[in-house]
Amino acid sequence: MRPVREGNHTAITEFILLGFGNDPGHQVIPFLIFLVIYTVTMLGNTILVLLIRANSRLHTPMYFFLMNLSLLDLCYSSTIAPRAMASFLDWSKAISYKGCATQFFFFSLFLTTEGFLLAAMAYDRYTAICDPLQYPVTMSKWVCVQLVAGSYICGSVNAMVQTGFTFTLSYCGSNEIDHFFCDGPSLISLSCSDTYVNNLVMFTLCGLIIAITSLIVLISYIYIISTILRIRSAEGRHRAFSTCTSHMVVVTLFYGTTAFMYAQPTWLSSLYPRKSVSVFYTFVIPMLNPFIYSLRNKDVKEALRRTIGHKCLTK
Repeated sequence: MRPVREGNHTAITEFILLGFGNDPGHQVIPFLIFLVIYTVTMLGNTILVLLIRANSRLHTPMYFFLMNLSLLDLCYSSTIAPRAMASFLDWSKAISYKGCATQFFFFSLFLTTEGFLLAAMAYDRYTAICDPLQYPVTMSKWVCVQLVAGSYICGSVNAMVQTGFTFTLSYCGSNEIDHFFCDGPSLISLSCSDTYVNNLVMFTLCGLIIAITSLIVLISYIYIISTILRIRSAEGRHRAFSTCTSHMVVVTLFYGTTAFMYAQPTWLSSLYPRKSVSVFYTFVIPMLNPFIYSLRNKDVKEALRRTIGHKCLTK
């Protein structure tokens, strides 16, 4: 590390990602686990994106959002996984100050965007089930594009604010981040500045984002369940529930882990191992999403069978 003098302090120009320990022998197993999960994540989400693009029957608002969710998961995982795996095998485990800021920005961007996108998907299901006659107009292609673009705009605003507040702090002590990526609370805890405002901003912003998006999801599903229970046909109720179950599972996993990690004061989050919980929402959830949606979705499974059958026939 090459320190830079700033007043009476030595400014940090790089950070050390400790990962899961300093012993290289103990890093092989995490590396292999991350490699398998990341490979499955890339394959699963890529296949789902290509499948939706290739099948005209899947060109509906629901699958448009699902395709964008898979694209987000690809970007989201790629922001963390390659650098984390490299640090497991690198003796220095160093990441530059700018590299850390860039990783933190895109991590915040994709994480926040996914939260708003899941809320948009809940609104889509609400419209489809509770107001089916107006669905083609309410969820037109232009509206869907606006909802996705709005999700990215909200993600960008949060990422800029979080990154700006975090990286205007002074880092003049230890440069060792006890994590496998540049996470906000871990960075704030290293600062030699007064971090009260930063902790307040992170807690407030994350709390508001989680509260607003989860409230949209909750209200949507209250109306959805109420509408489904009024359907007289058991088959109709089952069909309606089946279109929402996958999304409900994904929403529960995503909001449960992110709220546990970020919608609380930084000092409280230091009382448990952040790394273990972080693995779940940075690696496991993006890997599970395409399987959760595919295994419970007849349209996706049928499209996959048709695509595989077409490929076999053309050989």
